Amino acid sequence: MTIPDSYAQIQVYQQDPAELKAWIKAQALELGFSDCVIAKPDAQAELARLQEYLDRGYHGDMKFLEDNLEKRANPALLVPGTRSIICVRMDYLVETPKPRYVPYAPNSAIIARYARGRDYHKIMRGRLKTLATKIREKVGDFESRPFADSAPIFEKSLAESAGMGWTGKHTLLIHKKSGSFFVLGELFTSLDLPFDAPASKHCGSCTACIDICPTQAIVEPYMLDARRCIAYLTIEYKGIIPEDLRRGIGNRVFGCDDCQLICPWNSFAQITPVEDFHPRHGLDQVSLLDLWQWDETTFLSATEGSPMRRTGYQSFMRNIAIGLGNAPFDEKIVYALQHQRALHDEIVQVHIDWAIQEQLTKTA
Repeated sequence: MTIPDSYAQIQVYQQDPAELKAWIKAQALELGFSDCVIAKPDAQAELARLQEYLDRGYHGDMKFLEDNLEKRANPALLVPGTRSIICVRMDYLVETPKPRYVPYAPNSAIIARYARGRDYHKIMRGRLKTLATKIREKVGDFESRPFADSAPIFEKSLAESAGMGWTGKHTLLIHKKSGSFFVLGELFTSLDLPFDAPASKHCGSCTACIDICPTQAIVEPYMLDARRCIAYLTIEYKGIIPEDLRRGIGNRVFGCDDCQLICPWNSFAQITPVEDFHPRHGLDQVSLLDLWQWDETTFLSATEGSPMRRTGYQSFMRNIAIGLGNAPFDEKIVYALQHQRALHDEIVQVHIDWAIQEQLTKTA
């Protein structure tokens, strides 16, 4: 039997808002989310900061950040009827990491920890849809839409406004009891739920993340120049990486965790219960030379359902070439670079030539 809309709305509003909010949070935790807060659908306060970021050109080639500013500031324009936003996070560490300043093994490749397993976007959206179904079974029909870094949303600002944590000087969200190794998701809803209060900030005078950044991408506290950021350069950027930044990239072939690894609050980082975040294809202990042997078919197979697909094959090989150039001298590296140069496009070849020169320089 189809329930009339008017009756469904009566069901919703019969629920005590505070009790419903507590129940929703409990359901979110049962689904494997690490935390759940309720945010007001208002991010106007973040707009001025984004505009300054754009005016400085720090977004590089991420032109999509210039679009839909009104929708970012007012989520109700993105999803009409939105009255509250359920913000969740999922921890993704599978083991306590060593500090980044521990010397890495020669020829090893580093992939950001969030990208070693399944694509979290799919995991997040699936669980948010399940949460919406559970709420609907309890209160009746309501409007909802799940997001996971998939729309023009100030997701970090919304989560911060509701107490999920505070923005650190590296521009990532930090939770006092869980550090920063987590990803965010949102469920826009038409429900009237009480909003959570923001958390206090606790970075103090610490500048560890600024000091450790290999390419000095954190140009001032709370301001990141993406054009210098290793995560942007190795994932979003598709062109020739400036030569003065290549040595700083080191052996990082997809993303970078350095500013998180050095953060004192990550001594409290939680280990994930989500199996999908565990590394696949040995991506937590793979060598640069092994990756250099991948053809495009192997790349597509090994990155199926992975965030690593985003960078594309040629850009991924460009990153590996830089890593090989930065590795300690090895005749095998020089041979591999020389004999596979013709297999790649002109952009990759520029980085191969640089890598060969870097290797040969180390023989002197």
